[in-house]
Amino acid sequence: MSDLPDYFYRVRDNGALVFRVDTENRQRRIEMDQIAVVNLNKGEIKPHGDRQLSEADIAEIKRWMTERSTLLAMRDIDDIHRAVDYLNTTAQWAQSRATAAQLDEVTDELLLAMHDLRTVLVRKKAERLMND
Repeated sequence: MSDLPDYFYRVRDNGALVFRVDTENRQRRIEMDQIAVVNLNKGEIKPHGDRQLSEADIAEIKRWMTERSTLLAMRDIDDIHRAVDYLNTTAQWAQSRATAAQLDEVTDELLLAMHDLRTVLVRKKAERLMND
């Protein structure tokens, strides 16, 4: 059991609950004691209850926060690349396989979503060009 990490992070929206993992007890059971709550959006680490976090606790939690933020950023851009693929497969579907009824069901929603996306992308590109 000594291969277990010292900390466990129960991921949730905007952060995690942080637990200290303990296997060095009389019963040799895995015990997880909540020590903190992390909010990634605010960059906050809040001790749980009356806990006092050690410098080692804080350093480890900050390391996890950095690693987690990097992972989430990678997932965000991967989702966008997937969206591009979905747009391409949607165009192929609309051109080659969609029935009139299916097109009637989704055309207005797709056109509005694409118009909104185009508007945002054009504005953001113009802003970048103006800043360069």
